[in-house]
Amino acid sequence: QVQPVESGGGLVQPGGSLRLSCAASGSIDSVSHTYWYRQAPGKQRELVGYLRDSGNTYYADFTEGRFTISRDNAKNTAYLQMNNLSPDDTAVYYCNFLSNRQWLYSWGQGTQVTVSS
Repeated sequence: QVQPVESGGGLVQPGGSLRLSCAASGSIDSVSHTYWYRQAPGKQRELVGYLRDSGNTYYADFTEGRFTISRDNAKNTAYLQMNNLSPDDTAVYYCNFLSNRQWLYSWGQGTQVTVSS
């Protein structure tokens, strides 16, 4: 099944920043919404936030203004900019696109983010 490809994760010190990318294999048309989730070890997957095609956004409380979702339709790619990272942000991060109440892709492998000194 077709999956998006997440990248950009890695090891970063507390207070650092990362920009995650989510490359779609096909066109992410303008009516789809972009979602980012994360899953920490031993925990359930949780919503980080989403960007609607209208430009409206939602972010989980834990992002505290540190995270920003964006996308470039011409590149079929979405992004998650994460600033002032803390060890609590350590998780595998996943993305997908929702259109007409259906996910456009199967869930990918995600990208690992580890925040540690």
